[in-house]
Amino acid sequence: MSYTAFLILILIIAVALILIVMVQNPKGGGLSSSFGGGGAQSIGGVQNTNNFLDRTTWTLAIAMFALILLANFAIPRGNDNGVNIDNTINEVNTNAPTTNTTPPATNDSLQ
Repeated sequence: MSYTAFLILILIIAVALILIVMVQNPKGGGLSSSFGGGGAQSIGGVQNTNNFLDRTTWTLAIAMFALILLANFAIPRGNDNGVNIDNTINEVNTNAPTTNTTPPATNDSLQ
């Protein structure tokens, strides 16, 4: 799989995760409270809605984490474009100007 495909999947999961988290309410409201009292029991119950949203959140988070780790292996590296770092460093070192390694002369009369 290419890096672009991983990136697209990660973005889709990120948007889905945002939507699922926005639907939830930390105090037990959210989507489960909109079903009302008695009607919610016939649909599946408030508890089942909370369990579904909780499981979906964890599944999407784990899937995103796994895709991010796998995308690391699909990142195009520097060797693909023909750049060799070792040769570049050697060229810089051989083309560098030589420096004078002798210390500058001191003037004892200024002391």
